[in-house]
Amino acid sequence: MGGGSLRVLVRRGIRNERRPGSPCWGSVPRVATDGFPGRTQWTIHGERLVDENPHIRLSVASVELPDGGRFEQYVFRMPRCAMTAVLDDSEQNVLLIWRHRFIIDQWNWEVPGGYADPGEDGLAAAAREVEEETGWRPRDLRFLLTFQPAVGSADAPQDLYLAHGADLVGRPEADEAELVRWVPLDEAQQMIASGEIVGAATVIAVTHAAAQAAARPRTA
Repeated sequence: MGGGSLRVLVRRGIRNERRPGSPCWGSVPRVATDGFPGRTQWTIHGERLVDENPHIRLSVASVELPDGGRFEQYVFRMPRCAMTAVLDDSEQNVLLIWRHRFIIDQWNWEVPGGYADPGEDGLAAAAREVEEETGWRPRDLRFLLTFQPAVGSADAPQDLYLAHGADLVGRPEADEAELVRWVPLDEAQQMIASGEIVGAATVIAVTHAAAQAAARPRTA
């Protein structure tokens, strides 16, 4: 799709309507706003491409605020990612990897995940990323939700999947993870509080899994 067509779609509030998990640029369908006046909606007069590669598209948008103020803003668009919270059979431990993120220069624990390949199904991408990064093959893999980690400056849809159980089938690829560990959910929550977990996908995954575990009836 050319830049001009993309700008028209953005101005009209129309976004890609492919199902959750499809590997594509752009976000999931937006919530209908019929009946809302849209007084605070920004007007986009144009968007020029700065640079792009298979993992990111950088552009500059010409923006007009409702009060008439005008400015330019960098916009980042990234392809869909598939992230997975893998729980063990007891559903009390989550599979995490320990890796260094050079952009923030920090080691942290994360759920496995990454970009879906062009044309790759979301479930297949999620399963592939788990196996590549951990050596474990997830079972009972299901789509959970889609979130946007930085809506003020980036369109970077992240699909989060949930798996119940996994089988050890190999070793993680050499450049993927320093450590792979099954972490108790209560410990993972403490890691969020201490800053050992900082990624949005992992924070959401651990919080969801912990809430789900807490809601299950306790057996005598």
